[in-house]
Amino acid sequence: MAIKELNPTTPARRQMTIDTKDDITKEVPEKKLTVGLRKTSGRNNYGRITSRFRGGGHKRLYRIIDFKRDKKNIPAIVEAIEYDPNRSARIALLKYKDGEKRYIIAPLGLNVGSKVISADEAEIEPGNAMLIKNIPVGTVIHNVELIPGKGGQIARSAGSFAQIMGKEGNYAIVKLSSNEIRKINVNCLATIGQVGNLDHENIVIGSAGRSRWLGRKPRTRVIVMNPVDHPMGGGEGKSKSGEHPRSPTGVKAKGFKTRDKKRYSDKFMILRRNQKGGQLWGLQKRGHILMKSY
Repeated sequence: MAIKELNPTTPARRQMTIDTKDDITKEVPEKKLTVGLRKTSGRNNYGRITSRFRGGGHKRLYRIIDFKRDKKNIPAIVEAIEYDPNRSARIALLKYKDGEKRYIIAPLGLNVGSKVISADEAEIEPGNAMLIKNIPVGTVIHNVELIPGKGGQIARSAGSFAQIMGKEGNYAIVKLSSNEIRKINVNCLATIGQVGNLDHENIVIGSAGRSRWLGRKPRTRVIVMNPVDHPMGGGEGKSKSGEHPRSPTGVKAKGFKTRDKKRYSDKFMILRRNQKGGQLWGLQKRGHILMKSY
């Protein structure tokens, strides 16, 4: 993928950059692997807005992605690298030996003609899916399961990855791209490599209309709203009306932790993403086995 800067023919285009999509080898998606996608515009089944500032956007077809990689021990060849409007990463069209086709998230280094396989144990090559217990410590992975057989939930967007830092008992210690360190069952499936399309984060939208194509509506500053619309609205001039920052439903926005204190996944977290890295020495003290680099 390459980033192209546009000529400043208009004020909007002065800073705008676009994706050249030079890594795309097929433009029309596989018909049997697509379904219609209905827009919700941020509304629930009652028609009430539950996620603000969403709506509109270009019409899309949803590509059915194989996150589970449950077609075991059957080799496949990458037939095409395609663009997916529903995600930041590229997708790869696989054609298995028995003729079946499936989409997977395209990792860095996966090209047309590459061979991939999903098995309990396989070669450490980009695109191969295998159990974490059979992946060496230090390997970069993506599309990681949290529950065996459920399908990949972690590290699926462009450029994201996780790294196996160590193993102890039935759990592997995995460092996520957010710097969070957590335990994951070694019987979970993960795919080798880092998700491709690394330059996605460097794209500059440039214009308001381009954001609307993506389904993003303008976000109004709460300070200019009326008191009926937001707790921080109202007052003369730039007045905060004496209110602490909070959401329209009254939930405090600063210094108030919204995570459930009894959340079951807390026991799998070793280091939260907002904790300092200097606390890593405590992991060794508590008996966690990490890579030598730590």
